[in-house]
Amino acid sequence: MSQVRPVQVIAVSGGKGGVGKSNISVNLSIALAELRRRVVLLDADLGLANVDVLLGVRATHTLADVLAGTHSLSEVLVNGPAGMKIVPASSGVQRMAELSTSEHVGLINAFNELSDQVDILVIDTAAGISDTVVSFVRAANEVIIVVCDEPSSITDSYALIKLLNKEYGMFRFRVVANMTRTPQEGLNMFNKLNTVCEKFLDVSLQFVGQIPFDENVRKAVQKQKALLEFAPSSKASVAIRALAQAVDKWPLPNTPTGRLEFFVERLLQAANAR
Repeated sequence: MSQVRPVQVIAVSGGKGGVGKSNISVNLSIALAELRRRVVLLDADLGLANVDVLLGVRATHTLADVLAGTHSLSEVLVNGPAGMKIVPASSGVQRMAELSTSEHVGLINAFNELSDQVDILVIDTAAGISDTVVSFVRAANEVIIVVCDEPSSITDSYALIKLLNKEYGMFRFRVVANMTRTPQEGLNMFNKLNTVCEKFLDVSLQFVGQIPFDENVRKAVQKQKALLEFAPSSKASVAIRALAQAVDKWPLPNTPTGRLEFFVERLLQAANAR
């Protein structure tokens, strides 16, 4: 039996909407693909998918078809910029936001096909702290919490970290500050979150970077193009590539549970533990 490489599974979350989480997920995936990594982006906002909209790609089939058993996961994959691939969710289908146990099992089998074709799986989770968000985050090896300079961003991120720490024993989180006006602002945001976490929780937060506010982000969304394609030398693009360089150096899981099938099995366990 051939040795299966560990897969780095990274969940990008934020506790609330509007923090730029999907934009970071999409562009980080592209930047990692530019580093010659085989990257798959899973649009895990199962109720209101938007990755395909951000990239202007048309998904003929979605995760709903995989769960229905009519298509394999490789058949629903959509090609994105720089060779990255996207697993599109099904926007607006309420049932997709409430997967049954058997559907989670179907998801495990579907992802097993991908194991030898992916180095990094990036999961763009939904906003909030729903059961589905928690399931995906718990199943990942690494968690990136995206914060921006709004009081509700810090409080909602804290609520997510608290839930994951108190209920599920998770203790290590990476933090990215988004839409910062100055380098100091990003550090201030991190320090606010870190201070309250240190006071009330047993967690370790690591500040892994910040993405400056950049008007090109809005323009890229309007054009339905990835920022890295639309404005490759913009401030935010440069910062995202720097973030990708850092992410690429994160240690890979060195146990059998680093394999992709174990990610989906953890996902199933998390769902069943609700």
